[in-house]
Amino acid sequence: MSKNDIIYHYSGAVASTLRRTPERITRLNKPCLIEAAEVSVTFGSRAVLEHVSLKVHEGEVVTLIGPNGAGKTTLVRVMLGLLKPHAGSVRKQDGLRIGYMPQKLHIEPTMPITVRRFLELARHAGRTAIEEVLKEVRISHLLDQQLKAISGGELQRVLLARALSQSPQLLVLDEPAQGVDVGGQAELYELINEIRGRHQCGVLMISHDLHLVMARTDEVICLNHHICCHGRPEQVSIDPSYLALFGRKEAESLAIYTHRHNHHHDLTGHVVESTHE
Repeated sequence: MSKNDIIYHYSGAVASTLRRTPERITRLNKPCLIEAAEVSVTFGSRAVLEHVSLKVHEGEVVTLIGPNGAGKTTLVRVMLGLLKPHAGSVRKQDGLRIGYMPQKLHIEPTMPITVRRFLELARHAGRTAIEEVLKEVRISHLLDQQLKAISGGELQRVLLARALSQSPQLLVLDEPAQGVDVGGQAELYELINEIRGRHQCGVLMISHDLHLVMARTDEVICLNHHICCHGRPEQVSIDPSYLALFGRKEAESLAIYTHRHNHHHDLTGHVVESTHE
């Protein structure tokens, strides 16, 4: 095994151990905020999601990983109620407040809109709430800045502030560190963890930056149209040479993780062969 790899091997024995850990038992005793059950989505003749089930509990961080085109954003859209599944269902806690942070936001360069005005456009976002959430995400100084004039990392914090302005019980974050440098990513993920702890909200997050988020993730779900494996890895290995690969363009188009399955996929993500390890 290469020292540059992070290997997550979820054998039956490991999965059973994970299920029995005190931390996991405590977490699963907390209220379930949202649950997807056997969700399937098909676009034309292509199965994007096949029998996918997951839960997010109060105070829990669940991270979705997987290659591009694996169905991660589609699953999030289903759970937000933006897309109706062809099979399966989504059940939410009554009155669940959700704060959503999209993967990216295109802003017309000629549009004169300040951070303050952008946040005021969100439902339930009053002036006091806006100032409080900007302080919480540490960008109070940007209140009256034009959106087009701020950096990519600052914009991601503005989007996080917008999600927080809804006083969410569940934060849904689609690649929250998109366009942020490695140092900024580590700070952003630490900030998300602080928010989770402070508000005891659940977090459902899509991320390729597994080596940065794993220390703060309770449940990892590997998705490739179906759930390949899930659980909390026993160890996380971070090697300097692996971190050096993180910024490469090739790494951005792939899921930055390595793990073992008992099957293989064809180019469309379908299972084509089973193996035994």
